[in-house]
Parts: sequence; C-alpha cells; structure tokens
Amino acid sequence: MARRRYPISITINQRQIQTAIIDDHYEEKHSSSVNDELILALVSQLDKKYFEAVDVKEPYSFFVTDQMECNKRYYKLIWLLEKDEVYVGVVNAYRQKNKRKGEE
Repeated sequence: MARRRYPISITINQRQIQTAIIDDHYEEKHSSSVNDELILALVSQLDKKYFEAVDVKEPYSFFVTDQMECNKRYYKLIWLLEKDEVYVGVVNAYRQKNKRKGEE
C-alpha cells in the first residue's frame, strides 16, 4: 500500500494539521474521477471546522464527510486523525451523485 505525503496548513477540530497523507486505495475503483489534487482540494475544505468521529479505534478517529462539492461535482471523503499527531490521513475518496435541487 503506497501512501503519499503533502505539506498543508489547516486546522481541523482545533488541531493544527501540517501534512496530508493519501492512501492509494481510491485508485482501485475511482481513479477515473479522483486524483491526489482533487483530494487535497477536498481536504482543504475541512479547514476551520469541527467534525464528530464516526468510529474510534485508538489512537485513530475516523470521519466520513459527504456531499463535498468540487468543480460542480460531489464527493465523499473518508479520513482519519491520529491522537497527538499533526497529519490528516485520507483513507478513501469517491464521487457521489449530485444533490437534487432543493436537497440539503
């Protein structure tokens, strides 16, 4: 499993994040619609926000963020934070169907 590291500077859950680590898992099924550049754009949307973990397996907290818009398309981002670390780990990302008019 290859992981790529990118320097970033964002704040998630009041924690300063300095690195994005992207797992190559998304490439198995979603490489036609997702790439590292897009994932970094989605990760940047997490800046200055607070998220509730959907699962915790110490030392990791896992998160799922739905309906993230980028280039008029919507994506789901599955990511994690490790306790006392300064990186965000991207487990997977993929395109979702666009929201219908009037949906939240």
